[in-house]
Amino acid sequence: MNIELLLEDFCHYSQYIRGVSPNTVIRYKQKIGAFYRASEIENIEDVTEKIVQDYFLKGRAERHWKTATYRTYYMSLIVFFRWCVKLDYLDINYVESIELPKLEKSLPKRLKKEDAYKLLEIVYNYPYTHTFLKYRNHAIFATFLYTGLRKSELVNLKLADVDLENLTLFVRQGKGNKDRIVPISYTLAQSLRRYLKKRSKYGKTCPEFFTASNRNAGFTASGLKHLTDQLKRVVSFDFTIHKLRHTFATLMLEGGCDIYSLSKMMGHSDIKTTTIYLSATAEHLRNQMTKHPMESAQSLQIGKKLTY
Repeated sequence: MNIELLLEDFCHYSQYIRGVSPNTVIRYKQKIGAFYRASEIENIEDVTEKIVQDYFLKGRAERHWKTATYRTYYMSLIVFFRWCVKLDYLDINYVESIELPKLEKSLPKRLKKEDAYKLLEIVYNYPYTHTFLKYRNHAIFATFLYTGLRKSELVNLKLADVDLENLTLFVRQGKGNKDRIVPISYTLAQSLRRYLKKRSKYGKTCPEFFTASNRNAGFTASGLKHLTDQLKRVVSFDFTIHKLRHTFATLMLEGGCDIYSLSKMMGHSDIKTTTIYLSATAEHLRNQMTKHPMESAQSLQIGKKLTY
């Protein structure tokens, strides 16, 4: 059976039966397609244990895959081969015998608070060709920094999902096909209101909240990438959209937000995912040390001795 045709069937099955997200389907096509092209395989019957093992070995040794990249290929291929075994296209799932490395426990990279302010200032004062871009782009980056939304979640945001009266933002079918509600701060609400006035003035009536400047349609992921690249050329520090999400999380903890509430706002299915941000912010950890039962008593005793 032709493996390329099988992949198409598997992607349709995953999307319409398993209900995976469009991004997951894209990942399947990319990673599984890369496997059979690199291995020069045309039919599923040509897959062998050695071919699979060599592919992962070369990925690490020659293509210098990071652990996260390795795991992405692993998870994509293992579910594909599992489906092939279930339908009798394969006898054995050869990926199951491959060891899965543990992820490195590196701290999430984020911006300092001063750099976050500076980014919003640069976005607002950039010499755009139209004032619409000024207010829209500031609203976009303020949303990232004040809500921690993912790229896809912001691009898919609808006009009906933003309730400025009640200061809430509805994330529809975020990662893992989960809905969630994220609170909106007063600062973000001001930026969004300014943008909405310009949006109305420029006659944007499409259902998407953030719109393109040159047409009545939603702002796209490619448009966001172009905007990010444009801003990277004028700021004095490096940033990515995902780094802005990390920035939101660490700043919220430093401001006193509890880990459970932050986990809900971030859309994490497991609170353990959120706890990594506890290690990322030294300020939060320092603040926790003031809660040590001996801290105030010890300071008081030392203070008394110094007065004599």
